[in-house]
Amino acid sequence: MLVALLVAVAVSVNALAGGGEPSPGARESAAGRARPTLVRAPRISGAARVGARLVASRGSWRRRPRSFAFSWTRCDRGGAHCSVIVGARSPAYVVSSGDVGATIRVSVVAGNRRGRSRPALSAHTGVIVAATAARRLEYVFNDGSVSVYDIDRQFQLVQTISLPQTEAGIRGATVSPATHMLFISYGGDGGEYGDGSVLAYDLVAERVVWTVRLHTGVDSGAVSPDGSRLYMPTGENESSGIWNILDTSNGAVIGKIQGGSGAHNTIASADGRYVYLGGREDNHLDVYETSTGHVRRIGPLVGGARPFTVNSSNTIAFTTSTGADGFQVSNVTTGKVLFTISFGSVPGGFPFSAPSHGISLSPDEREVYVIDSVNREVHVYDVSGVAHGVAPVQVAVIPVRGLTRTGSERPCAYDCALDGWVQHSLDGRFVYIGDSGEVIDTSRHAAVATLGPLANTRKFLEIDWANGVPVATSGRTGVGHAG
Repeated sequence: MLVALLVAVAVSVNALAGGGEPSPGARESAAGRARPTLVRAPRISGAARVGARLVASRGSWRRRPRSFAFSWTRCDRGGAHCSVIVGARSPAYVVSSGDVGATIRVSVVAGNRRGRSRPALSAHTGVIVAATAARRLEYVFNDGSVSVYDIDRQFQLVQTISLPQTEAGIRGATVSPATHMLFISYGGDGGEYGDGSVLAYDLVAERVVWTVRLHTGVDSGAVSPDGSRLYMPTGENESSGIWNILDTSNGAVIGKIQGGSGAHNTIASADGRYVYLGGREDNHLDVYETSTGHVRRIGPLVGGARPFTVNSSNTIAFTTSTGADGFQVSNVTTGKVLFTISFGSVPGGFPFSAPSHGISLSPDEREVYVIDSVNREVHVYDVSGVAHGVAPVQVAVIPVRGLTRTGSERPCAYDCALDGWVQHSLDGRFVYIGDSGEVIDTSRHAAVATLGPLANTRKFLEIDWANGVPVATSGRTGVGHAG
């Protein structure tokens, strides 16, 4: 009797002290607390129109989630009675004709090593309406102004935008169709060449929304697919190798990424998972993972990373390098160089530090166009088999009239050499050659037009419009869209 009483007392004291095996309910509660918990619901950016590309943010979470699962749903006009859209499980969704009259919501589930969160549901979009005829426009940036051409009307000039503050020298331009914002970096590119600035221009309202002067240089940045983050390099003449992360609502610096020295060119992947960082003074291309903050490296390359492009599945990169006339193909996953293509030796005293200062991948990922400023040509290579071990095959060489060794961009505040740039149109029909001015028909591998302002700049991109808002952009560097 006394032994039984002592055991009962011991069990009671142990329970009060929190010892012993927890109940099944307590175990479940503890596990739930370890899983990601929602701080701010996901949001949808983009136009509520057929053909528009909607982009979902992940929302904000506690407990360090490492993975995110997306599911898009079609709902009634009030955002209720939703049904899952079969196959729509990526961060982006293209509105279809079957969505007209409905609204769209997205559900996000976050996961960490403890498990998966409860689904977090976004607010619903506006009621989806039918699309009107799209306009495809090419924007050409010269210091102080932007010339806008209608691609489908024989490149007729349709608008000129005056931005006098950019007379300090444009370093880069990037567009978020999701928020209809254009971001332009201008001024110094670091080191002895000084600091730079960034402005945000509302393409629909046609006005500058904000301008910030950074205490670093600037260069060619990239905006995240949802339009919330701007990845801005500190400049090719800055040794730190830092990319600043800016809040696109006001231009505030909210984070930093350590990349290669001479932070210069940037591409954000279409799925938002990666940001590619090209440091001019580093013979590697860096890949920043947005979910973890980890940076991995591709290379070594034959020289410092210069203009580059990537495919849509984030598996193959095409790079040019300082001092090399040609390009390289690398495996993004392994970080290893697969092929090196040389156009020939570079003559002594050649004035351009990057003889192949321009490379663009066709949207179908079958061809790359690469500048050869030594011979004033553009080389076209079939790269459709590189992922399977097939070396690039040359299919055309196109003479261009620009890229002269003694000429310069005019007007131009700074860095005015005619060393070139290349960009594909979104439909793959045309290729634009910066610092030369030609518009090349890709079906004929021949120039079909010449744009004067294009012969005086390396900054240009396509923006497609529908129903009065931007719905797509090529970016400055033509990247793959086949995935």
